Amino acid sequence: MSTPLKNDRLLRALRREPVDCTPVWLMRQAGRYLPEYRATRKAAGSFLAMAKTPELACEVTLQPLRRFPLDAAILFSDILTVPDAMGLGLYFAEGEGPKFERPLRSAADIAALAVPDMETELRYVMDAVRLIRRELDGAVPLIGFSGSPWTLACYMVEGGGSKEWGKVKALALNEPAAMHRLLDTVTDAVIAYLGAQRAAGAQALQVFDTWGGTLSPAMYREFSLPYLIRIARELKSAEVPVILFGKGNALHLDALFASGADAIGVDWTVTLEDAARRNGGRVALQGNLDPAMLYGSPDAVRAQVRAVLDSYRDGNGGSREGHVFNLGHGLSPDMNPDHVAALVDEVHAYSAR
Repeated sequence: MSTPLKNDRLLRALRREPVDCTPVWLMRQAGRYLPEYRATRKAAGSFLAMAKTPELACEVTLQPLRRFPLDAAILFSDILTVPDAMGLGLYFAEGEGPKFERPLRSAADIAALAVPDMETELRYVMDAVRLIRRELDGAVPLIGFSGSPWTLACYMVEGGGSKEWGKVKALALNEPAAMHRLLDTVTDAVIAYLGAQRAAGAQALQVFDTWGGTLSPAMYREFSLPYLIRIARELKSAEVPVILFGKGNALHLDALFASGADAIGVDWTVTLEDAARRNGGRVALQGNLDPAMLYGSPDAVRAQVRAVLDSYRDGNGGSREGHVFNLGHGLSPDMNPDHVAALVDEVHAYSAR
């Protein structure tokens, strides 16, 4: 039997139930801005060694919770573990980010892809989830995650990051049937991956559609949205809520609110007032402080936090229910942990009912 949660604010907010104050967690809360993370990474020798060693992934997941009274832990891993397990050969080039040794270059490459076995090729992720749940001992919920099908396909076709995403967009335009075959296979893998994280103990699931916002509206509706909807509907569960987050997704919020997800994460290019008004209480909202605001002084950070909380309440008919505070994207390595502390403290203090 699992340990009852001591702090269930996040799960209550995701179900749009009353909470004593707005819950807060931060994308990339376990990361290079923390000196203890940098020390662990140095000892591990590489990012991938940390991600693929359950004990190290657990240690890094817990580090921000020792510093800040956050309302959730998020599994320390990488969105590219799934394509790596599909045989593409993930590696990290110094100063260049993730790369694949064997990117997809043809319809034959796509046809050869198979959904990996979650308890063999990706067992290290599930072992990390199980270990983190045990170590958390019910302190806060654990969030599992995956990249979205479109976002994973971007890296799988390009072979790494890109400014233009020219190769993957060319594939979508020139060979749409091959592109959809790729997205179908990746969606099957994402659903299996998130389902396995849930079975291992994840108490909420987030899908990162990081590059969906680079698509034109018509291409987004064809190549990203339907796959997000399928994930949300196939993983629907009363116990384990699903959050869809997209960078640059403001244009598509109405479709996302109807997707079947429990919560929609938004970036800072839309006000929460506008998002909440358009939502009309259908799902929970997560967000959406511009991460760059953390470069301001602690007092400036506190003022920005209050503005975000007020914006949500103004759009939600005066109610704070159904809101999870987060950034509109992840923390950056050069951010000051003291400013993060001010953010977390202000969210709880200002939103206390």
